[in-house]
Amino acid sequence: MDFVLTSDSPESTRRLAACLASLLDAGDTIVLTGDLGAGKTCFTQGLADGLGCPTQVTSPTFVILHELEGRLRLYHLDLYRIETAREFADLGLEETLFGDGVCVIEWGDKFAEELPEDRLALDFHFDGDTSRRIRVSTFGERSSLLAAKWRGAC
Repeated sequence: MDFVLTSDSPESTRRLAACLASLLDAGDTIVLTGDLGAGKTCFTQGLADGLGCPTQVTSPTFVILHELEGRLRLYHLDLYRIETAREFADLGLEETLFGDGVCVIEWGDKFAEELPEDRLALDFHFDGDTSRRIRVSTFGERSSLLAAKWRGAC
């Protein structure tokens, strides 16, 4: 199932994410790709808010992984600075990627073959000064079900 969402502001992007957060279960993986500055971290802020995480979300570009506690544990990864499959493997993210929380991965398309097969992929692009186009793609049964529920609820 593929479809496109639009957001006309950071607040709208966070609302879309908070709505998705209400549908998430442990083990769900969301991969965020697209234009630099198009709303990936903003979307993650909305997920964290929707999951009840009290900590402010910032881009983990230099830290690579932030772990936040809420209704579900939220693992926020940013693979922007990871260059090779070897570097990725050396991070030892198996427990994070296949663990007991929700994993949201910015720039995850760089290592798609290493990620869980069943994942929701969101591709962010500028569509004007404040508007964003978000292409939603699913990979697997769970992500297809999740996307259908999200599309119907938000």
